[in-house]
Amino acid sequence: MTAVNQSLHMVWQKIKRQLILIMSFLLAALWYCRRLYAYLAQLLKWWSRYLQRKFKKNLSVLAEVDLLGYCAREWKGETKQAKQMKAAYEELFWKHHIKYIRQVRRDNYCALRAVLFQVFSQGIYFPSWMKERDILKLPEKLLYSQGCNWIQQYSFGPERYTGANVFGKLRKCIETLKTQWTEISGVKDHDERGNMCNILFSDESKEYKLYEAIKFIMLYQVVEAYEQMKNEQKRVPVLFSLLFARDTSSDPLSFMMNHLNSIGDTGGLEQVMV
Repeated sequence: MTAVNQSLHMVWQKIKRQLILIMSFLLAALWYCRRLYAYLAQLLKWWSRYLQRKFKKNLSVLAEVDLLGYCAREWKGETKQAKQMKAAYEELFWKHHIKYIRQVRRDNYCALRAVLFQVFSQGIYFPSWMKERDILKLPEKLLYSQGCNWIQQYSFGPERYTGANVFGKLRKCIETLKTQWTEISGVKDHDERGNMCNILFSDESKEYKLYEAIKFIMLYQVVEAYEQMKNEQKRVPVLFSLLFARDTSSDPLSFMMNHLNSIGDTGGLEQVMV
């Protein structure tokens, strides 16, 4: 009997040691998992805050809000101006069936931003004339074919003078516009296109390249219209006749120096009397 008890005791001791090892291992694993969970939770929280800071801070076109709700918040009171604005918003809602509105960051590119976001989000296709003329070559065309060496005085917003580097910078801007426009307009799904626009309009570097490209294309069209009027090749839209009738924009150079260069720097498109 004593021998049996001793055998059982020895077996129990072995099992006890194994159980202690197993429990120690389980406790250690549990402690490690809890530490790992806490670390991952902290990392996820940090990453979430980072993304919120990055996209919410830089997002230059905010999400859609109800048109009439926005009007009620922005135009309270019974002043004459408030009544006029309320009437205008209500007309947009009831007569033109516009139900939502987006707020655009207010800076000296805001008018261009609003137009481009609308163009991209609606999936409007890249203009055929831009494809046919290969807009990437337009800066050099103005210099070599049309003798516009003054293009070196073009200003990129607050960056006033770039000299000979202007051509390389303009090509990058135009290439960004062409690439983004073609890519986004090729997406048929409205929600996916909207997500692409949100990403694009939260990237300041790319965003400002788009606006400078649009500014340059405006200048190119002014140059073309001026050459056509000077050579009496064909009739141009009345807009250009009115533009060149002013002392401050009697030719493409004065138009650029007195009006276009200010956009993005000291004034917006709606402020520089373009």
